[in-house]
Amino acid sequence: MSRRHARDSLPMMPSRPLRTGFIAVTLLAALLAVGYVGTLCALYFAQERLIFPAARLPEDHVFRFDQPFEELRVAVPGGSLDALHFMQPDPRGLVFFLHGNSGNLETWTTGLDFYRRVNYDLFIFDYRGYGKSTGVIDSEDQLNADVRAAWNSIVPRYSGKPIVIYGRSLGTGLAARLARDVDPALLVLVTPYTSLAASAKRAYPLVPEWVLKYPLRTDTIIGDVRSPVLLLHGTKDTLIPIADSERLKALVRAPVELFAVDGAGHNDIHRFPSYLDALADRLARAAGG
Repeated sequence: MSRRHARDSLPMMPSRPLRTGFIAVTLLAALLAVGYVGTLCALYFAQERLIFPAARLPEDHVFRFDQPFEELRVAVPGGSLDALHFMQPDPRGLVFFLHGNSGNLETWTTGLDFYRRVNYDLFIFDYRGYGKSTGVIDSEDQLNADVRAAWNSIVPRYSGKPIVIYGRSLGTGLAARLARDVDPALLVLVTPYTSLAASAKRAYPLVPEWVLKYPLRTDTIIGDVRSPVLLLHGTKDTLIPIADSERLKALVRAPVELFAVDGAGHNDIHRFPSYLDALADRLARAAGG
Protein backbone atom coordinates (compact mmCIF):
# COMPACT_ATOMS: atom_id res chain seq x y z
CA MET A 1 0.00 0.00 0.00
CA SER A 2 1.38 3.40 -0.93
CA ARG A 3 1.90 6.07 1.69
CA ARG A 4 -0.71 8.25 -0.04
CA HIS A 5 -3.27 5.42 -0.14
CA ALA A 6 -2.69 4.71 3.55
CA ARG A 7 -3.17 8.34 4.41
CA ASP A 8 -6.35 8.55 2.34
CA SER A 9 -7.77 5.45 4.00
CA LEU A 10 -7.42 6.83 7.53
CA PRO A 11 -10.69 7.63 9.28
CA MET A 12 -11.76 11.31 9.39
CA MET A 13 -10.58 12.22 12.88
CA PRO A 14 -12.57 15.47 13.37
CA SER A 15 -15.95 13.67 13.20
CA ARG A 16 -16.17 12.89 16.92
CA PRO A 17 -15.14 16.37 18.11
CA LEU A 18 -17.61 17.93 15.67
CA ARG A 19 -20.39 15.66 16.87
CA THR A 20 -19.49 16.39 20.50
CA GLY A 21 -19.46 20.11 19.77
CA PHE A 22 -22.85 19.92 18.09
CA ILE A 23 -24.28 18.09 21.11
CA ALA A 24 -22.79 20.70 23.44
CA VAL A 25 -24.32 23.56 21.43
CA THR A 26 -27.67 21.77 21.33
CA LEU A 27 -27.60 21.20 25.08
CA LEU A 28 -26.67 24.84 25.68
CA ALA A 29 -29.52 26.01 23.44
CA ALA A 30 -31.91 23.69 25.27
CA LEU A 31 -30.75 24.98 28.65
CA LEU A 32 -31.18 28.56 27.47
CA ALA A 33 -34.65 27.73 26.16
CA VAL A 34 -35.58 26.08 29.44
CA GLY A 35 -34.22 29.09 31.30
CA TYR A 36 -36.20 31.46 29.07
CA VAL A 37 -39.40 29.48 29.49
CA GLY A 38 -38.76 29.31 33.22
CA THR A 39 -38.32 33.07 33.35
CA LEU A 40 -41.57 33.58 31.43
CA CYS A 41 -43.39 31.26 33.84
CA ALA A 42 -41.95 33.13 36.81
CA LEU A 43 -43.03 36.47 35.33
CA TYR A 44 -46.50 35.13 34.57
CA PHE A 45 -47.12 33.98 38.12
CA ALA A 46 -45.35 36.92 39.78
CA GLN A 47 -46.86 39.72 37.68
CA GLU A 48 -49.43 40.75 40.29
CA ARG A 49 -46.59 41.47 42.72
CA LEU A 50 -44.73 43.43 40.02
CA ILE A 51 -47.68 45.44 38.71
CA PHE A 52 -49.51 45.88 42.01
CA PRO A 53 -46.88 46.28 44.77
CA ALA A 54 -49.59 46.89 47.34
CA ALA A 55 -48.72 48.94 50.42
CA ARG A 56 -50.83 47.70 53.32
CA LEU A 57 -52.21 49.63 56.29
CA PRO A 58 -53.23 48.10 59.64
CA GLU A 59 -56.93 47.33 59.83
CA ASP A 60 -57.22 49.69 62.81
CA HIS A 61 -55.41 52.54 61.03
CA VAL A 62 -57.12 55.87 61.69
CA PHE A 63 -57.07 58.55 58.98
CA ARG A 64 -56.74 62.15 60.15
CA PHE A 65 -57.34 65.15 57.89
CA ASP A 66 -58.06 68.83 58.41
CA GLN A 67 -61.28 68.81 56.36
CA PRO A 68 -64.55 66.88 56.59
CA PHE A 69 -64.41 63.32 55.27
CA GLU A 70 -65.94 59.91 55.74
CA GLU A 71 -64.43 56.46 55.38
CA LEU A 72 -66.54 54.00 53.40
CA ARG A 73 -66.38 50.30 52.63
CA VAL A 74 -67.40 49.13 49.17
CA ALA A 75 -68.39 45.46 49.08
CA VAL A 76 -67.03 43.45 46.15
CA PRO A 77 -67.02 39.68 45.54
CA GLY A 78 -64.31 38.16 47.73
CA GLY A 79 -63.36 41.35 49.53
CA SER A 80 -64.07 45.01 50.22
CA LEU A 81 -62.58 48.31 49.08
CA ASP A 82 -61.60 51.00 51.56
CA ALA A 83 -62.60 54.46 50.33
CA LEU A 84 -62.37 58.06 51.50
CA HIS A 85 -64.92 60.72 50.61
CA PHE A 86 -63.85 64.34 51.19
CA MET A 87 -66.62 66.92 51.28
CA GLN A 88 -66.84 70.67 50.75
CA PRO A 89 -69.72 72.75 52.22
CA ASP A 90 -71.29 73.46 48.81
CA PRO A 91 -69.28 71.56 46.17
CA ARG A 92 -69.34 72.22 42.45
CA GLY A 93 -69.12 68.49 41.78
CA LEU A 94 -67.10 65.36 42.45
CA VAL A 95 -63.68 64.10 41.38
CA PHE A 96 -63.64 60.29 41.22
CA PHE A 97 -59.95 59.46 41.61
CA LEU A 98 -58.18 56.27 40.45
CA HIS A 99 -54.64 56.22 41.81
CA GLY A 100 -51.40 54.65 40.58
CA ASN A 101 -49.89 51.29 41.41
CA SER A 102 -47.91 52.30 44.48
CA GLY A 103 -48.84 53.66 47.89
CA ASN A 104 -52.32 53.72 49.41
CA LEU A 105 -54.94 56.18 50.62
CA GLU A 106 -52.55 57.62 53.19
CA THR A 107 -49.99 58.58 50.55
CA TRP A 108 -52.46 59.61 47.84
CA THR A 109 -54.28 62.21 49.96
CA THR A 110 -51.50 64.72 50.59
CA GLY A 111 -52.83 67.39 48.20
CA LEU A 112 -56.29 67.91 49.65
CA ASP A 113 -56.03 71.71 49.75
CA PHE A 114 -56.28 71.65 45.96
CA TYR A 115 -59.83 70.26 46.14
CA ARG A 116 -60.80 72.91 48.66
CA ARG A 117 -59.39 75.50 46.28
CA VAL A 118 -61.42 74.25 43.30
CA ASN A 119 -64.44 73.45 45.50
CA TYR A 120 -64.82 69.83 44.43
CA ASP A 121 -65.54 66.82 46.59
CA LEU A 122 -63.10 63.93 46.23
CA PHE A 123 -63.74 60.18 46.25
CA ILE A 124 -60.73 57.88 46.23
CA PHE A 125 -60.37 54.20 47.08
CA ASP A 126 -57.68 51.56 47.43
CA TYR A 127 -57.54 48.57 45.10
CA ARG A 128 -57.68 45.07 46.58
CA GLY A 129 -54.70 44.39 48.81
CA TYR A 130 -53.81 48.09 49.14
CA GLY A 131 -54.21 49.98 52.40
CA LYS A 132 -57.13 48.50 54.33
CA SER A 133 -58.83 46.99 51.28
CA THR A 134 -59.23 43.22 51.37
CA GLY A 135 -59.20 40.54 48.70
CA VAL A 136 -56.71 39.74 45.95
CA ILE A 137 -56.38 41.19 42.44
CA ASP A 138 -56.57 38.32 39.96
CA SER A 139 -57.75 39.71 36.60
CA GLU A 140 -58.32 42.86 34.57
CA ASP A 141 -62.05 42.16 34.42
CA GLN A 142 -62.14 42.01 38.21
CA LEU A 143 -60.31 45.34 38.45
CA ASN A 144 -62.80 47.02 36.14
CA ALA A 145 -65.73 45.50 38.05
CA ASP A 146 -64.30 46.85 41.32
CA VAL A 147 -63.96 50.32 39.81
CA ARG A 148 -67.58 50.20 38.68
CA ALA A 149 -68.71 49.05 42.14
CA ALA A 150 -66.89 52.00 43.73
CA TRP A 151 -68.46 54.35 41.17
CA ASN A 152 -71.94 53.03 41.85
CA SER A 153 -71.45 53.51 45.59
CA ILE A 154 -70.99 57.29 45.37
CA VAL A 155 -72.52 58.76 42.20
CA PRO A 156 -76.17 58.69 43.37
CA ARG A 157 -75.27 61.47 45.82
CA TYR A 158 -74.30 63.81 42.98
CA SER A 159 -77.35 63.84 40.78
CA GLY A 160 -77.35 67.02 38.71
CA LYS A 161 -73.72 67.86 39.48
CA PRO A 162 -70.67 67.25 37.26
CA ILE A 163 -68.56 64.22 38.03
CA VAL A 164 -64.98 64.16 36.79
CA ILE A 165 -63.11 60.87 36.42
CA TYR A 166 -59.42 61.31 37.18
CA GLY A 167 -56.84 58.58 36.50
CA ARG A 168 -53.19 58.71 37.42
CA SER A 169 -50.56 56.40 35.90
CA LEU A 170 -51.88 52.83 36.36
CA GLY A 171 -55.32 54.28 37.06
CA THR A 172 -55.55 55.94 33.64
CA GLY A 173 -56.44 52.71 31.84
CA LEU A 174 -59.15 51.97 34.39
CA ALA A 175 -60.41 55.56 34.19
CA ALA A 176 -60.70 55.45 30.39
CA ARG A 177 -62.67 52.20 30.54
CA LEU A 178 -65.06 53.64 33.15
CA ALA A 179 -65.49 56.91 31.23
CA ARG A 180 -66.40 55.01 28.08
CA ASP A 181 -69.23 53.34 29.98
CA VAL A 182 -70.60 56.19 32.14
CA ASP A 183 -69.97 59.48 30.24
CA PRO A 184 -68.58 61.79 32.96
CA ALA A 185 -68.44 65.56 32.61
CA LEU A 186 -64.68 65.29 32.01
CA LEU A 187 -62.04 62.56 31.82
CA VAL A 188 -58.62 63.55 33.19
CA LEU A 189 -55.67 61.26 32.44
CA VAL A 190 -52.38 62.15 34.13
CA THR A 191 -49.22 60.44 32.84
CA PRO A 192 -51.26 57.88 30.86
CA TYR A 193 -49.95 54.93 28.86
CA THR A 194 -51.23 53.73 25.50
CA SER A 195 -51.38 50.27 27.03
CA LEU A 196 -49.76 48.46 29.90
CA ALA A 197 -48.70 45.88 27.31
CA ALA A 198 -46.68 48.53 25.45
CA SER A 199 -45.12 49.80 28.68
CA ALA A 200 -44.18 46.25 29.64
CA LYS A 201 -42.63 45.73 26.20
CA ARG A 202 -40.38 48.74 26.75
CA ALA A 203 -39.25 47.38 30.12
CA TYR A 204 -39.02 43.71 29.08
CA PRO A 205 -38.48 43.62 25.29
CA LEU A 206 -37.86 39.85 25.20
CA VAL A 207 -41.10 38.97 26.98
CA PRO A 208 -44.02 38.14 24.61
CA GLU A 209 -47.26 40.04 25.11
CA TRP A 210 -49.30 36.92 25.92
CA VAL A 211 -47.50 36.61 29.27
CA LEU A 212 -49.23 39.77 30.52
CA LYS A 213 -52.63 39.17 32.12
CA TYR A 214 -53.29 42.92 32.42
CA PRO A 215 -52.80 44.53 28.98
CA LEU A 216 -55.00 47.55 29.92
CA ARG A 217 -55.39 48.74 26.32
CA THR A 218 -56.26 52.40 26.74
CA ASP A 219 -55.49 52.89 23.05
CA THR A 220 -58.37 50.61 22.00
CA ILE A 221 -60.84 52.28 24.39
CA ILE A 222 -60.11 55.99 24.21
CA GLY A 223 -61.70 56.45 20.79
CA ASP A 224 -65.07 55.36 22.20
CA VAL A 225 -65.04 57.91 25.05
CA ARG A 226 -67.68 60.56 24.35
CA SER A 227 -66.72 62.91 27.20
CA PRO A 228 -64.14 65.70 26.87
CA VAL A 229 -60.63 64.42 27.62
CA LEU A 230 -57.75 66.25 29.30
CA LEU A 231 -54.29 64.66 29.10
CA LEU A 232 -51.54 65.96 31.39
CA HIS A 233 -47.98 64.71 30.96
CA GLY A 234 -44.51 65.77 32.06
CA THR A 235 -41.97 66.50 29.34
CA LYS A 236 -39.29 64.64 31.33
CA ASP A 237 -41.30 61.54 32.16
CA THR A 238 -38.92 58.63 31.56
CA LEU A 239 -41.23 55.90 32.87
CA ILE A 240 -44.13 56.62 30.51
CA PRO A 241 -42.95 59.02 27.80
CA ILE A 242 -45.13 61.91 26.68
CA ALA A 243 -45.32 60.20 23.28
CA ASP A 244 -47.95 57.92 24.85
CA SER A 245 -50.19 60.92 25.53
CA GLU A 246 -49.58 62.24 22.03
CA ARG A 247 -50.65 58.89 20.60
CA LEU A 248 -53.77 58.82 22.76
CA LYS A 249 -54.67 62.37 21.76
CA ALA A 250 -54.60 61.31 18.11
CA LEU A 251 -57.04 58.48 18.89
CA VAL A 252 -59.60 60.56 20.81
CA ARG A 253 -62.73 61.50 18.84
CA ALA A 254 -64.25 63.70 21.58
CA PRO A 255 -62.92 67.19 22.42
CA VAL A 256 -59.38 66.63 23.68
CA GLU A 257 -56.49 68.67 25.03
CA LEU A 258 -52.93 67.64 25.84
CA PHE A 259 -51.21 69.85 28.40
CA ALA A 260 -47.45 69.28 28.56
CA VAL A 261 -45.97 70.13 31.96
CA ASP A 262 -42.51 71.46 31.20
CA GLY A 263 -39.79 69.81 33.26
CA ALA A 264 -42.06 67.39 35.11
CA GLY A 265 -41.23 63.72 35.49
CA HIS A 266 -43.56 60.82 36.24
CA ASN A 267 -43.80 61.08 40.02
CA ASP A 268 -43.50 64.82 40.61
CA ILE A 269 -45.95 66.28 38.09
CA HIS A 270 -48.44 67.19 40.84
CA ARG A 271 -45.87 69.55 42.40
CA PHE A 272 -45.73 71.84 39.36
CA PRO A 273 -47.87 75.01 39.58
CA SER A 274 -48.59 74.87 35.84
CA TYR A 275 -50.13 71.40 36.29
CA LEU A 276 -52.28 72.55 39.22
CA ASP A 277 -53.41 75.70 37.41
CA ALA A 278 -54.32 73.81 34.24
CA LEU A 279 -56.27 71.20 36.18
CA ALA A 280 -58.07 73.83 38.26
CA ASP A 281 -59.07 75.73 35.12
CA ARG A 282 -60.50 72.62 33.41
CA LEU A 283 -62.39 71.56 36.55
CA ALA A 284 -63.97 75.01 36.70
CA ARG A 285 -65.01 74.71 33.05
CA ALA A 286 -66.52 71.28 33.69
CA ALA A 287 -68.68 72.88 36.38
CA GLY A 288 -69.72 75.68 34.04
CA GLY A 289 -67.46 78.23 35.67
